[in-house]
Amino acid sequence: MPSFDIVSKVDLQEVDNAVNQTVKEVEQRFDFKGTQNEISLDKGNAVILIEAADDYKLQAIVDILKGKLVRRSLSTKCLDFGKKEPASHMAVRQRISIVQGISKEKGKELAKLIKDSKLKVQAQIMDDQVRVSGKKIDDLQEVIQLLKGSDFDVELQFVNMRS
Repeated sequence: MPSFDIVSKVDLQEVDNAVNQTVKEVEQRFDFKGTQNEISLDKGNAVILIEAADDYKLQAIVDILKGKLVRRSLSTKCLDFGKKEPASHMAVRQRISIVQGISKEKGKELAKLIKDSKLKVQAQIMDDQVRVSGKKIDDLQEVIQLLKGSDFDVELQFVNMRS
């Protein structure tokens, strides 16, 4: 029986490269000269920590980071922005979590959308991914097009297509 998996994975090496490019650009920009700004990536916890001199500089760093991620073909939907926190010396800190996998709630939304489409396929939630199986590959391709046309708060990839 043909099937495929719906996943949401982020290449942490590409995120690391984007963070490093952001650090270089911040060091070179004139409006950041003479201020204390830090950007770091904790790969173990998949968290980006940004510390900036003020709100304006924090927002500018976030915009630079988003641009670098997009240039590396990574979606900004994978970023979960924490709230801004005050840091020492009037600085501002923000944690940005990198979302990996599909949550149970999103999995249920995907399965419901697939079921409501009236296609002859079954959607099964498996940990942080959703497996879709059906008798015809054409039905599976219609499901992929349906999901690409729908807007979810996570970036979806379609892998392990089997016939």
